[in-house]
Amino acid sequence: MTNRNKDKGSAAERAVVTYLRERGWTAAERRLAGAALDRGDIAGIPNTVIEVKDCGKTELAAWIAEAERERANDGANLGVVWHKRRGKGSAAEWYVTMTGAQFADLLAAHLPTPAATGAHR
Repeated sequence: MTNRNKDKGSAAERAVVTYLRERGWTAAERRLAGAALDRGDIAGIPNTVIEVKDCGKTELAAWIAEAERERANDGANLGVVWHKRRGKGSAAEWYVTMTGAQFADLLAAHLPTPAATGAHR
């Protein structure tokens, strides 16, 4: 007998890996489940933990807390939840959720701050 929720989760993880590989992250892969210290569902993206969810009920607070624990377990800088959007089959159309602090860190890593450039909006 198969576990429908596990099958849904595995399919969602495969969809995220496929999408990341199509976008050039060729090292993206599913992590093996069952480690003592969970480090997320997707490996191969440097300093990043990705927790993938395909659930009928959205539980962002619990999911973010899980991603943050996994980020700490992995020693990664970024931890996100990539969750399936109802009615959308492609992982490109799903949602990625993170804390405000994680988002600010992501911005700081890729964009100059207005204070550094003298620009204000």
